[in-house]
Amino acid sequence: SVNSHFFLPAKLINGGIAGLIGVTCVFPIDLAKTRLQNQQNGCRLYTSMSDCLIKTIRSEGYFGMYRGAAVNLTLVTPEKAIKLAANDFFRHHLSKDGKLTLLKEMLAGCGAGTCQVIVTTPMEMLKIQLQDAGRIAAQRKLMPEMVAAGTVETKSPTAMQLTRELFREKGIAGLYKGLGATLLRDVPFSIIYFPLFANLNNLGKRGVDGPAPFYVSFISGCLAGSTAAVAVNPVDVIKTRLQSLNRGSTEDTYSGVTDCIRKILRNEGPSAFLKGAYCRALVIAPLFGIAQVIYFLGVAEYLLSFLPKKDK
Repeated sequence: SVNSHFFLPAKLINGGIAGLIGVTCVFPIDLAKTRLQNQQNGCRLYTSMSDCLIKTIRSEGYFGMYRGAAVNLTLVTPEKAIKLAANDFFRHHLSKDGKLTLLKEMLAGCGAGTCQVIVTTPMEMLKIQLQDAGRIAAQRKLMPEMVAAGTVETKSPTAMQLTRELFREKGIAGLYKGLGATLLRDVPFSIIYFPLFANLNNLGKRGVDGPAPFYVSFISGCLAGSTAAVAVNPVDVIKTRLQSLNRGSTEDTYSGVTDCIRKILRNEGPSAFLKGAYCRALVIAPLFGIAQVIYFLGVAEYLLSFLPKKDK
């Protein structure tokens, strides 16, 4: 079995390939999620996910939907790889002395979520600025009354310009803005996702030792992913708001997690915490479904089999 020799390079390559395919498929929905989560009540530019995507294509063209995708594609490989490999690593070590209990499974997920934020926080920070730039620009055009007096129309920045700017102004801490909210999102996500996936997958196993069939892994990945995504969506809304640097003139700014919760509850009501939940479930389900399929097929193992073998 693969577990008996915990083979890290293959896990990392599989995680990377899955991340790249997944992001390419679902990035436009992720863009809609960011824009919907960032909207505050007074200045609602988009009514739904489809409305957001149609307006984006109209005002920014088809590739407008892939704003920020380069950052994601560059960093999603290390992020997915760290997350999946860390979870396997912790599971492997926690199961050494006997059965892997649900608590141990949750602990492994917690470890995976914590390791992953090293890459996730700066990636999301940059991605959110790029994804939201179009919403701010569209607001200028369609809702001039929402734009603060004296604001100059600027061209949308590139990822490199943003990184340089953040570094210059705030140093490395600038890229890690929203770290607390990212931890609050990714740790519970992994605690829910990984045990849920493993248990759903076990239900579909053929016999005691045989692997679950291909479609069972895919469905388990989708179900576990969308459940965990919706469960942590309120924290995702907070994270998106905290990491967005540009605002419309009438939009609230936030000093931290508690300030953000207080203002959202006061000004927009509790339902605001479910903004983008449907999009997020649609993004996460295929991402994790695809990841599980790539693992199941053993794409990396196949590629690595072409490497010259070392003589023992």
